Amino acid sequence: MRAFGHPCRRMEPTPPVVILCGGRGTRLQEHTRTIPKALVEIGGRPILWHVVRIYAQAGFREFVLCTGYLGDQIEAFAAAEPWPEGVSVTCVDTGLDTPTGGRLKAVGDRVGAGTFCVTYADGVADVDLRALLAFHRAHGAHATLTAVRPALPFGVCDLDGEGRVVAFREKPRAEQWMNGGFFVFEPAVLDLLAPDSVLEREPLASLAADGQLRAYRHDGFWDCMDTYKDAVMLNDLWESGNPPWRTWQ
Repeated sequence: MRAFGHPCRRMEPTPPVVILCGGRGTRLQEHTRTIPKALVEIGGRPILWHVVRIYAQAGFREFVLCTGYLGDQIEAFAAAEPWPEGVSVTCVDTGLDTPTGGRLKAVGDRVGAGTFCVTYADGVADVDLRALLAFHRAHGAHATLTAVRPALPFGVCDLDGEGRVVAFREKPRAEQWMNGGFFVFEPAVLDLLAPDSVLEREPLASLAADGQLRAYRHDGFWDCMDTYKDAVMLNDLWESGNPPWRTWQ
């Protein structure tokens, strides 16, 4: 475990942020044979850098990176990066093939004393993180996830009752909400985790069944760099000069 960056100097208290960046990124094999997915670049900077900057712009200062696959490269990047003033980044090796819930469990002693945030190293958004945190604190449940409706990868056609095509829509948003990461958790969530837990399965399902999981609806931009096509799209957005997730100067 190594910590890098300036000492934490908060103007307002903000929870620590855990970033899950230990996966292999198997659907991005064009890039991830030699580097971890978190270091695949968007606009010349690792996507992990973009995620930290999104939180840092909102006033979050303490970051815990759960590393695994090629984690030494992430540690080297964190050590060399001139993070914004007040930002502190700690790398914790959480195992090569540990699932998401197990990785979070492994850093529980670092974040479990109070409210903390969790997100993925491959998802970017223009979510209002301060509003998300206020929403979480207001409802009183143990957990909040950010719900998103991403654009579908294909165009769709609208049909009438007799099967006539009445309209075409190019890549509309999904009608249903999905988990977009950008979680806020209370320490009770850690009690539901084991070293082999997959966060998105039993733990979240258990929280939902107990009425302890809320969703913060985000209607703005969100995207996950899951495939090579996603990486190309995000790079194109960055090169446009106005990427929607860049909330910092």
